Amino acid sequence: MPLLALLPNTLFAYNYSLFTIHYSPINYLRCMKYLRLLLFPFSLVYGLVIIMRNWFYDAGLFVSREFDMPVIAVGNLEVGGAGKSPMTEYLIRLLNNEYKLATLSRGYGRVTKGFLIAGKDTAATQIGDEPAQFKHKFPEITVAVCEKRVDGIEQLKADHDLIILDDAYQHRAVKPGLSILLFDYNSIKQAQFLLPAGNLREPFSGRWRADVIVISKCAEDISDFTQKKIADKINPLPYQQLYFTAISYLPLLDMTGSHANLVIDADTTVFLLTGIANPTPLVDHIKTKTLNVIHHNYPDHHSFSLKNITKLADDFSKYKSQKKLIITTEKDAQRLGLHELRQILNQLPLYIQPIGVKFLQHQQIFDQTVLNYVREYLPHS
Repeated sequence: MPLLALLPNTLFAYNYSLFTIHYSPINYLRCMKYLRLLLFPFSLVYGLVIIMRNWFYDAGLFVSREFDMPVIAVGNLEVGGAGKSPMTEYLIRLLNNEYKLATLSRGYGRVTKGFLIAGKDTAATQIGDEPAQFKHKFPEITVAVCEKRVDGIEQLKADHDLIILDDAYQHRAVKPGLSILLFDYNSIKQAQFLLPAGNLREPFSGRWRADVIVISKCAEDISDFTQKKIADKINPLPYQQLYFTAISYLPLLDMTGSHANLVIDADTTVFLLTGIANPTPLVDHIKTKTLNVIHHNYPDHHSFSLKNITKLADDFSKYKSQKKLIITTEKDAQRLGLHELRQILNQLPLYIQPIGVKFLQHQQIFDQTVLNYVREYLPHS
């Protein structure tokens, strides 16, 4: 996580015996500017290392392994959420009925090591929250984790038609047959810096390795002018396809996964519990229905503690409202399954907000691109 991300979004204060600096937009912006300046030399060193590493792979000095089977990689250049999980789920839905597939992730935040295949009741602590989410939603597919993706593919390839690599754009040890690169619409418009001064894992020029580029989290009414402006910035190469997608907010689910017959209106108070990279789109979505949103916001992949959930329950019980409920994300729900947490949560009206991917145009072309790639490898195609 970049050091800038450690700064709180709504409060900035240093308390010392000699002075106190309280939050103001000017202080916050100045601090951001000075921190970027201080960290910029480290970003230059980091960038040089990444450029050299990529050059070694491109020149063949480092081995990038290809496999004689369809391997699709989904990733992004930035730290944090650009919609990789919804895109992976979109691909699963597109391919699952016709092919035996597996997803392979590193398993960020898990307590285990090495190669592991998720079972029906495997906890997020063992495989990571995103793989746990895939297994929960698609129990019929194989969900595996392994830090070394080459080893993971070797373990999976004999029994599967294709493998989807989640968050693997920077994993150069594997050369995927189809690489899908995502950019968050809200980030692509801003100035971007390499870690640790900014959020980029590698220079913007790294986009040339992608076969397909997707601008995610767009407004559904994005104008042609704005699309062209972004396309000019991306400047896709002739072989690269560019798509624009929006978040599709699906009906709320209860903790068993059943559809919740709920109506959120202006009189409803929503307690929002998140531990994701960028909760802003979800907050904005809820505020289209009610402005009464109380956000319990934690860092990405946060391991919810008993203290966190007790505070949520206390705040919820003390709030005077006839209509109130709690919403969390699918990814966060995977980290709420600990027994000591569920004892409290089972007494609360807790619901899950699932999301999907909505292509703003050319969805059939995207689907056909993926299907054609997979069919090239399979004997019956």
